[in-house]
Amino acid sequence: MTSINRIKMDKITPPGITTTAANQAQNALGDRPTSTTNNPNTRPDETQLTLQWFGNKNVKVVEAPVPAITEPADVICRVTGTTVCGSDLHLYHKEIMQLQAGDILGHEWMGIVDEVGSDVKNVKKGDRVVASFQIACGTCKFCKEGLTSMCDTTNSSSVQEKLYGKPFAGLFGYSHFAGGFAGGQAEYVRCPFGDTNLLKIPDSVPDEKALFLSDIIPTSYHATVCADVEKGNSVAIWGAGPIGLLAAKWSKLAGARRVIVIDKVKERLALARDTIGCDVINFDEETDVVKAIYKLEPDGVDCGIDAAAFRYTKGLLHGVQRAVGLETDSAEIVNEALRAVRKFGTIALVADYAAMTNQFLIGALMEKGITLRGTGQAPVQKYWKDLLKKVESGEFDPTIILSHRFKIDEFRELYEAFDKKEMGIMKTFVETRFSGPPAPGTPALSSLRDGDVKPSAVV
Repeated sequence: MTSINRIKMDKITPPGITTTAANQAQNALGDRPTSTTNNPNTRPDETQLTLQWFGNKNVKVVEAPVPAITEPADVICRVTGTTVCGSDLHLYHKEIMQLQAGDILGHEWMGIVDEVGSDVKNVKKGDRVVASFQIACGTCKFCKEGLTSMCDTTNSSSVQEKLYGKPFAGLFGYSHFAGGFAGGQAEYVRCPFGDTNLLKIPDSVPDEKALFLSDIIPTSYHATVCADVEKGNSVAIWGAGPIGLLAAKWSKLAGARRVIVIDKVKERLALARDTIGCDVINFDEETDVVKAIYKLEPDGVDCGIDAAAFRYTKGLLHGVQRAVGLETDSAEIVNEALRAVRKFGTIALVADYAAMTNQFLIGALMEKGITLRGTGQAPVQKYWKDLLKKVESGEFDPTIILSHRFKIDEFRELYEAFDKKEMGIMKTFVETRFSGPPAPGTPALSSLRDGDVKPSAVV
């Protein structure tokens, strides 16, 4: 018997749980009962390209079986567009529990319906669709309330249930901590409960825009809702990745008086300043971010959005604590936000936080009367029909953050370059054999292997 089996699960709290230990704990506890399987049937004699995880900074494009209809509510799609997300880097760095070798990654994808189960009513073969990154049953209490990311019935992780009290919904391609479902960095995907988790896309919306309705469009919008962004507000956003930049755009559309974006990547800050119209702070140049914010907003900002994530540390203390396992998540950015937000202001945490942190500035939270809100995974289905209309009308264009286009067989190289923030790579469109040509005004195809990277070339 391993040590993990001798310890009561309610006493196991991070830091200290490794991926191996979490998998052992899951085996000891057994899976939570779910409304769908994460182990689908496969089509005989059909294979596809998939991006699979094999360890820390070790992902490979691997040939794998094509999934088949397994349950009546299933839909099988041919993927026409996928991408890599900043939160995928947590997987790449083995920072999310319950990863297993051979897991197919990717939670953002769209495609064409290839086959439907007998209970599917809303989509049919040949429809263009985008998938929500979460897998919702559509019938539990939370789904009926429109809170699909908190679906009670699709995540099999007993470890998450013990750590959090209740788990969130299963997610595509995001480890067994999120249900163990195969993801969308592949040529085919099985979508459970297709009527709930797929949205039909009109022909007027190209794939390069539709793809981002799977996650970053609704997630960035949800961040502004949770931060109480309204007309006349001032907003500070930590992190100029796709979520942060699109949240800045949504804040502007909501009528925010000032939006301040904090990052150190000059190309991203330039986009925030020149395209979206934000004030920017480069924390490599302005080492006291809070002081810089108060220069712009003497009372502090009304709203803060943390879109940077737990793995980014600037100071030695949290860097060392994370390195030696004394904490899983750094509180540095949250503490900056607590100091920079005005009294009785609001902070929304949309960046991924996984477990536990040290030196959290709880006194500022209480004494300043701040509302600190975890956004949770965004309930995509709550928003995406309305947001699709804004994309279709041109009111909101997500391609402002689309920097490159690559082929699926270069996913390994893309992860490495994306992790290092090389060549201006920010948000990509990854094509498969089923994809059409690039839409006008979007990036032309680049190749990392050939050294032919076109950050500014569009068709």
